[in-house]
Amino acid sequence: MKIEAKYHPGTATLTYIVWDEETRDAVIIDPVLDYDPVGSSTKALSVTDLIAFVKRHRLNVHAILETHAHADHITGAQALKSALGAKVLIGEHIRSVQETFKPVFGFGENFATDGSQFDGLIADGDILETGSLKVRALHTPGHTPACLSFHIGDAVFTGDALFMPDQGTGRCDFPGGSAEALYDAVTSKLYTLPDSTRVFVGHDYQPGGRALVYETTIGASKAQNIQLTGDTSKEAFVQFRKERDGSLAAPRLLFQSVSLNVGAGHMPKPDANGIRRLAMPINLFSPSDDDGVPKE
Repeated sequence: MKIEAKYHPGTATLTYIVWDEETRDAVIIDPVLDYDPVGSSTKALSVTDLIAFVKRHRLNVHAILETHAHADHITGAQALKSALGAKVLIGEHIRSVQETFKPVFGFGENFATDGSQFDGLIADGDILETGSLKVRALHTPGHTPACLSFHIGDAVFTGDALFMPDQGTGRCDFPGGSAEALYDAVTSKLYTLPDSTRVFVGHDYQPGGRALVYETTIGASKAQNIQLTGDTSKEAFVQFRKERDGSLAAPRLLFQSVSLNVGAGHMPKPDANGIRRLAMPINLFSPSDDDGVPKE
């Protein structure tokens, strides 16, 4: 099994291409569509790079796997699907995420909250046979209710559940997030994998300005993770996570990303003037009066 990592500097996101060297069967995990919030415009630079890599290595991509509905970048899944014909898959608990955000973005009655925007929904423990690759899904909620990790061969792709040991874990303060659930998921599912299991993380924010790193092991995480080792108590982790999350700013592309990603990355349909529009709340976290003045 071969793994290629693609790093997106603007969002510190890691996208992975995983393939069988003999059969060329492959999956892509967490692709990014480039987005400029100033001009509110998308570009396909990252997607084009992925497509070129796939064609250069003659890969047969069966699935595009989303670890969750991301809050920091727009998914490139639909552009990849159009180019490669692969199915877009996500965890079955995306339905609860859709139910949560439907009123936030003012989605109309036609917006389904059954996950039907995706090509398939994945349950905890499902084994996906993507050609010769076998992918085991692990439900690892906490960052969001719908988070999955993907266990393939001797590697696990943890999305925002588990980061490099010097970074810790993903935040748990989004709607439906839970530090308690994340602790349970990491300790009962990820930390029960063999210590030699390779861990590929969803982001690397390069703390202290160090070089990019995106691969560790379960053993190293259990021994060295600064937020959650194998000996960390649930009470200590939950207290730390809640204090830490209370100090964090919202992700820069939160509303743009979530409004599209809960619908599998499909662009809004053009209106009568041919214009596509994003739904964006204002002052959601700090309500204001009609003049825009924050309420006490």
